[in-house]
Amino acid sequence: TPATKTDRRELSRVTQSLVDYLSDMLVRFVRFEAIVRVRDIVGRRLEEVADMLLEAEQRESHPKREIHRHIGDFTLFWTGVYPEALKRLKAFDRKDALLDYQEQGKRSYFIASTFDDEPYLDEAPVLRRLSDEFELCSAGLMQVRREWERLPHQRPADQN
Repeated sequence: TPATKTDRRELSRVTQSLVDYLSDMLVRFVRFEAIVRVRDIVGRRLEEVADMLLEAEQRESHPKREIHRHIGDFTLFWTGVYPEALKRLKAFDRKDALLDYQEQGKRSYFIASTFDDEPYLDEAPVLRRLSDEFELCSAGLMQVRREWERLPHQRPADQN
């Protein structure tokens, strides 16, 4: 049926957009500064999700959306690419000790996806899909890590 064809095309578009988004996130997060880019109003770097959530609640519109998007990215990155770091990130002496990174990531992506007017029109459905399929995306990132760990370690050309 025509509706089914349209649905498949839309799903394909969103799926490709999702892959592109995750690829861009991995490239962005190569630099540690991008992982901890959220700052409070006085410029202090926020390294815990609990602090980022408090900061997001104090912001409006664009900055609030960006912080929630970053929380989604931050939690997806750690749960998917480096889940072994969660033990340290959520240690008993940290504010994030009782946070569920998957649930918070899903919630933050959902909040960011509700900003669906310009200039966020194209990204909103991708963020909604990240919210809906957080666990699947996390598992996909785990697989990406396994694949890159299997790559042969090559020396720079000048050391061969």
